[in-house]
Amino acid sequence: MARALDLAKLAAADGEVPVGAVITRGGEVIADGRNEPRLSKDPTAHAEIMAIRAACAKLKNERLTDCEMWVTLEPCAMCAGAIVHARIGKLYYAASDPKGGAVEHGARVFEQEQCLHSPDVYSGMGEAEAAGLLREFFKERR
Repeated sequence: MARALDLAKLAAADGEVPVGAVITRGGEVIADGRNEPRLSKDPTAHAEIMAIRAACAKLKNERLTDCEMWVTLEPCAMCAGAIVHARIGKLYYAASDPKGGAVEHGARVFEQEQCLHSPDVYSGMGEAEAAGLLREFFKERR
């Protein structure tokens, strides 16, 4: 999670919402990503999507079944859907997102009957730091 938090800080420095994601396999970092929708002019360029794209390219496979994702914020519906389709085995996220999250809030994507795959989900690791980064980021913009 420390690497994901560092990536979130880099995103914030570029004016992006501070979210970072890391994908590991067997304890080794396979890929990472950070929010960059504004920078890339791509609304799908969330940290999770960027990390999934990089991991799939590195592993030359669209399935990441033996991988874990570490992300600083509860994934939105789009990212939760990508996690499902990539078949990521475990998801760890730091801060909950009552407004835009779709794991324990909102759509609760992994709990839907139509969900093709549900990762094991763990939350709260690095929550205070991740939530602090988000609070500071939005405080500066208000």
